[in-house]
Amino acid sequence: MNTDAPIGIFDSGIGGLTVAGAIQALMPDEQLIYFGDTAHFPYGEKSPEAIRNYSLRISAFLLHKGCKAILIACNSASSVAYTQVKKYVGNKALVVNVIDPICQYAATHYHQTRIGVIGTRATIKSEVYIKRIKKLNPALEVPSMATPLLAPMIEEGFFNHTISQTVIHSYLSGKHFQNLSALILGCTHYPLIKKEIREYYKKEVEIIDSANIVAHHLHRKLAENKLLHSGNQKTAHRFFVSDYTRSFEKSSHLFFGSAIHLVEEKLFH
Repeated sequence: MNTDAPIGIFDSGIGGLTVAGAIQALMPDEQLIYFGDTAHFPYGEKSPEAIRNYSLRISAFLLHKGCKAILIACNSASSVAYTQVKKYVGNKALVVNVIDPICQYAATHYHQTRIGVIGTRATIKSEVYIKRIKKLNPALEVPSMATPLLAPMIEEGFFNHTISQTVIHSYLSGKHFQNLSALILGCTHYPLIKKEIREYYKKEVEIIDSANIVAHHLHRKLAENKLLHSGNQKTAHRFFVSDYTRSFEKSSHLFFGSAIHLVEEKLFH
């Protein structure tokens, strides 16, 4: 594989841009190709079969673009499609998901305590966080809860807003989500409301989001496979969506400092 080839990243919407922004900050020499499957957002409400189908088609697109690595920057897709994507890609590119690095972090940083997980219905139903964290550290309690309103709310730009505060309070006030040491944001959209969630817990609970943890994990994997960019001049990042949305383009400046140019790519005819 060519070390100067791009890194492919995909999600169902803008959420994966939180991870893409962290990767850009950590590895500024790398070129990114991002695909937001806005035509099928949110993945968390789709069947596992549908999510696998979308993920495989997007992976084929990213391979066609010559990507040396594919990051599944979506918890729902990571939970139900990672194995299939990795098998399909084979040795053509490195494949990384956003769940394993978070589980490893939680299992090694906490002992005999409670770590909550919030995410989409697909992610929570898979029990992937519970199974992987408990396998690594059986002493941890891992209460989890589906929070299906959060991703659409964020996608539409309703964060740092009275609406988001009300929804967050409604979800997190349940009895089984009390006495936590940490809360895992099991959706790449959720870092956009990290500040509000931290304030809800009065900064007494660590809020674990995937962006920086996954970026450092990807950096290690690229280094291990001798795939880090050589440092030669790279081309600009490229951004694709399956269905153009104004909110996607409007929100992009939160991650990249300026508006990005979106190209609509119809993969699902």
